[in-house]
Amino acid sequence: MAYKFVDNYREQGARKRLVVLLRERGISDERVLKAIGKVPRHFFFDETFWNQAYKDIAFPIGDGQTISQPYTVAYQTELLHIQKGDKVLEIGTGSGYQTCILMELGAKVYTIERQANLYAHTLKVLPGMGYKANFFLGDGSKGIEEYAPYDKIIVTAGAPFVPELLLKQLKIGGILVIPVGDEKSQKMLTVIRVSENDYDKIELDTFRFVPLVGDQAW
Repeated sequence: MAYKFVDNYREQGARKRLVVLLRERGISDERVLKAIGKVPRHFFFDETFWNQAYKDIAFPIGDGQTISQPYTVAYQTELLHIQKGDKVLEIGTGSGYQTCILMELGAKVYTIERQANLYAHTLKVLPGMGYKANFFLGDGSKGIEEYAPYDKIIVTAGAPFVPELLLKQLKIGGILVIPVGDEKSQKMLTVIRVSENDYDKIELDTFRFVPLVGDQAW
């Protein structure tokens, strides 16, 4: 992974082209597009693969995980309707790219990763980039109860169902975005907690994520 933080005109131009592509694909929230245009995605790649960083593709980052496709990151982020100051729980830190996008929008992020190598990497790299999230190592399918409730929860791995523990950690009026399905494909779900025991669920487009592993998942 890259620790040499160099962001020149070539990379900046590539981000601008990526933003144009995402807008053409239907991403309309200008705040999300601005965040995509600001966060240097190539910092999350080994320098050897910097030429892949601004393609609209997922890319392996080790431990069987990937840095999500920029369209997927923008899609999920747009569904969250982040407001400045929102307390956001991110399940699956991964590379930390999604974390940075959330923080660019003004969110206070609590992010949990079960892979120790990825956790250690983001714990070192993101602060070096100027992003100070709250990092946790553990089973994300159970959330982080001690800091609940959350305004928003985002799950960046495919789940077989919506974990009950995550629903209970969402504040009333809060939004949970999670891909649910089998190990080959998932439907993106938006879940809104409308009262103590009631939730509205909206099923959206089909995606393919790495599996969410844990007590409340695979």
